Amino acid sequence: MTATTPVLWYASQATGVVCLVLFSAVTLLGVMVRLRTSLPGLPRFGTVTLHRSLSLMAMLFLAVHILTAVGDSFVNISLLDAVLPFVSGYQPLWLGLGTVAFDLMLAVVVTSLLRARLGHRSWRAVHWLAYASWPVAVVHGITLGSGSGHPVSGAALWLTVGCVAPVLVAIAVRLYLAARPSAPTTPAGLLAASGFPATGVPATGAGARDLATTSTRNGA
Repeated sequence: MTATTPVLWYASQATGVVCLVLFSAVTLLGVMVRLRTSLPGLPRFGTVTLHRSLSLMAMLFLAVHILTAVGDSFVNISLLDAVLPFVSGYQPLWLGLGTVAFDLMLAVVVTSLLRARLGHRSWRAVHWLAYASWPVAVVHGITLGSGSGHPVSGAALWLTVGCVAPVLVAIAVRLYLAARPSAPTTPAGLLAASGFPATGVPATGAGARDLATTSTRNGA
């Protein structure tokens, strides 16, 4: 095995860290967009634009990360290993997880660019892959972050925790709100929630008592 190229090695490590930060931010912003919230000081469309811009920037850094890893002579990684998971002779499992994450992210980006032709439902179904690609990429970064097949430690580990924690909180909030019954928004739904059917005739129980009380007051 030949000696590694310091520039490529450092570039691969640095871009891997940047990818972790960017993709964590993209995932967090994606949850915020889905929840119809926005960053302080930004309108909602600004949050959506930032989400898209960071997504493209993250893919650019990911491409540099892959190319520098392939070009580095410290380990034998080919371009095929970057797109076909679990076939590399070097750390096939952990490197393969990075490949899986890349393939999923690539599918999300390509379908986003073709969103007008695919339709919203198809695009949304594929876009859920972003939630799967992020934890896979995090595991890849933890296991191969040192560049020598050993888990990361020190500052890199704390950086990983700082990226993972807010995303997990946002996803937990997203799942909680999705599981919670939504409040009725249509007139018929509001009437039904108040004890009145959509026909306007009061139901029995509290709805009937409310209508009787209202009628008595009007009569008075």
